[in-house]
Amino acid sequence: MVKSGKLRSGTGSKLKRWKKGHSSDSNPQTSRFRQAAKSRFFSRPTGKSDLTVDALKLHNELQTGPLELSTGGRKDAFMEEEPDEAISERTSGTFLSGLSDCSNLTFRKVQRFWESNSAAHKEICAVLAAVTEVIRSQGGKETETEYFAALMTTLEVVDSAESQAAVAYLLNLVMKRVPAPVLISKFSDTTKALMDVMSKQATSETASALRWILSCLATLLRKQDVSVWTYPSTLQAYHGLLSFTVHSKPKVRKAAQQGICSILRGSDFLFTDNAPSHHPAAVTTAKFCIKEMEQAGGSKEDTTTLHVLGLLKELMGTFPLGAVKSCCETLLRVMTLSHVLVTASAMQAFHKLFSGKPNASNLSPELNAQIITALYDYLPSENDLQPLMAWLAVMEKAHIHLASLQSSLSLGHLPRLFSAAMSCLLSPHTQVVSAATNTLKTLLTECVAPCLDEMGTISATASAGNPSYICKMFRIIEEGLSYRFHASWPFVLQILGCFYRVAGKKAHSIMTKSLQSLADLRSTPQFPFSGELDLAVGGAVESMGPEVVLGAVPLNITGYNDDLEFPRSWLVPVIRDHVKNTHLGFFASYFLPLASTLKQRAEELEQAGQKLEAKVYQTLQLQIWTMLPGFCTCPVDLLASFKSIARTLGMAINDRPDLRLIVCQALRTIINKSCSTEEEKAEVGHFSKNFLPILFNVYSQQPAAGESGTYRMAVLDTIKVYLTVTETQMICTFLQKATDRLSGTDTTEFTRLSMMDLVVAMAPFVDEVTMTKTFELIKPYLETKEPGMQKKAYRVLEEMCGGERDECRSFVVANLETLKVVLLETLKNASSPAKR
Repeated sequence: MVKSGKLRSGTGSKLKRWKKGHSSDSNPQTSRFRQAAKSRFFSRPTGKSDLTVDALKLHNELQTGPLELSTGGRKDAFMEEEPDEAISERTSGTFLSGLSDCSNLTFRKVQRFWESNSAAHKEICAVLAAVTEVIRSQGGKETETEYFAALMTTLEVVDSAESQAAVAYLLNLVMKRVPAPVLISKFSDTTKALMDVMSKQATSETASALRWILSCLATLLRKQDVSVWTYPSTLQAYHGLLSFTVHSKPKVRKAAQQGICSILRGSDFLFTDNAPSHHPAAVTTAKFCIKEMEQAGGSKEDTTTLHVLGLLKELMGTFPLGAVKSCCETLLRVMTLSHVLVTASAMQAFHKLFSGKPNASNLSPELNAQIITALYDYLPSENDLQPLMAWLAVMEKAHIHLASLQSSLSLGHLPRLFSAAMSCLLSPHTQVVSAATNTLKTLLTECVAPCLDEMGTISATASAGNPSYICKMFRIIEEGLSYRFHASWPFVLQILGCFYRVAGKKAHSIMTKSLQSLADLRSTPQFPFSGELDLAVGGAVESMGPEVVLGAVPLNITGYNDDLEFPRSWLVPVIRDHVKNTHLGFFASYFLPLASTLKQRAEELEQAGQKLEAKVYQTLQLQIWTMLPGFCTCPVDLLASFKSIARTLGMAINDRPDLRLIVCQALRTIINKSCSTEEEKAEVGHFSKNFLPILFNVYSQQPAAGESGTYRMAVLDTIKVYLTVTETQMICTFLQKATDRLSGTDTTEFTRLSMMDLVVAMAPFVDEVTMTKTFELIKPYLETKEPGMQKKAYRVLEEMCGGERDECRSFVVANLETLKVVLLETLKNASSPAKR
């Protein structure tokens, strides 16, 4: 048996134990590590340091060679090295002070290099310390401008490659924070100095400083005014930077490409009020890229084309229209080389161009359409996974951008893309099928949907114009229901559902046949994609409305001589889950009589002893009633149809306990989501004199033994919602009746609690006079011995005092002192539930 809770012998004396009663003290008394952390690295030592010149010399000797023990030898050595030692002491002090307490925040990053073992990092620290000391010795304030001047001077005098790299790195950091007027005034001198270093580094093998010099030059050019770009010297410097974008060294090439992008996209003058449409150097950059790709030719070993394509991917959207056209023609030419990487990079460049959404001055609708047409020559095979997915992505972005420029031109090009994308659904790769599906759904949402607002009803006879393009596209998608596409039917059903949602309202006449085909597929034994098909038909219900859908696919349920399998009964839950923004009158004219017939049929079968058939009809009529909340969601005919259904709803609440939850939900939906105008609120509120008494009676009736009372909360919520559209005077009348019944002597506890709930609901909706009367009425209940009544009395006060209406605020202001006195007096008798 294993012993637990025991420590090894002898360890008890080594452990720190809590004193009795102090086991919860979690903060330690010792803070050795916290104190060490507080000291930080660059803080000045507070005490006397043990680091002396002698100690440092002794350490150096121990590191470099054997230590001589003779006193004379040590004295001679000390005397000989005394000058060097003084220099070392002075240099060490300068280095520490110039680096550790540098006040310019630009160089915070450099201070982390102190502990690095890299020689380049140490050189950077040394240069920064030296430059800082020079600025301080001349009384400078260590501003960015002072550092810029000092570093530029240093760059011209240093010779070693390591020092040049260190100075260039620091210069790159500080130039980004130097005020633009300084860089503009010193443009000529700075450019000359940077170009000299750049030319020397270009022929050097190390070229460690080159990428920082390129970054400095890009920062300098980005800050210049637009007028400077007319000077040949500026263009010469820019071309020097541009030439390094195809450099063989990746870091140098990356720095040059980032610099070019920052100039063309982020120059300061591009963000002024009178900014030009594109950078003055954009055209020359485009010519450079085209020239480099043409010179590289079809050599598969040469990577220059890939480098240029990487640059073009970022810059094409900044070029003017003519340059964009030339670049696109060059891209299409290099794609004919059948080089996989070149083709992929060119497609990425097109994708980036369209994704950037350039305006018509950079990419016109005509050029956009020409690129779309040309890209069909590069349509990959259905079996090429990655190229085909890239092609689909580019075409999707191209059509979306064309739709934003000229919608009619975009619609004319969509049928061809729909045909190509549907062919992709035959691919053996699931990724391709999924990508094609997403592309088609995106095109329907982004390109087709905005155009439909300008069209009228679309018929199958449309032969020209935008309606004809819609018909062509739908026929292409409808063909996906053929057996040839059976492996991709789940994806075809997704596309159909999206098409129904987008165009069903205007083009339902051309979609009837497809709905019938879907119904036939749904009735096929063991059809594997019932869920996807139900969602597609649900999309049709949302856009066309249940009346149109049932006109194409009848429910085939009458209540008499029905097929007891009810093959179309799947439509009922589909309509229930998707119906909205439709005609409430259709529910009243079609579904209510059908539900009544089914209920009557169920009762007849029950009496005849056919209990199973009776149960089926009873379930069906309940399912039909569950559609009601959907029909009550933003109906288009609320003003005309609510009156025709109101009486039936009231009778259902009163006489049908099984329908109370459904009908109450429908009433709340109408008031909360459908009464958007004052006329609609008035129309629904007009029937409050009928609905509220019924709801009050149902709520105040105690459920029979064994009967569930879960519906009561739904009824109370419905009362609260209906009160928002009821006239104040009518609510005052109802409240008076409730308080009279509350004060009755023959009422049960259940009735009193129910009446108090109704008072709580109505209290914030009455006028100030009625509120005052109600306050006087509930005062005795604040001190009653019944916890339930006492708590509800406080709830009445809470509702009246916390209401947002002006009457509630006026009541509080008029009775504030009385409220204070009453609440303080009754506090001692308040029960725990009431206090909460």
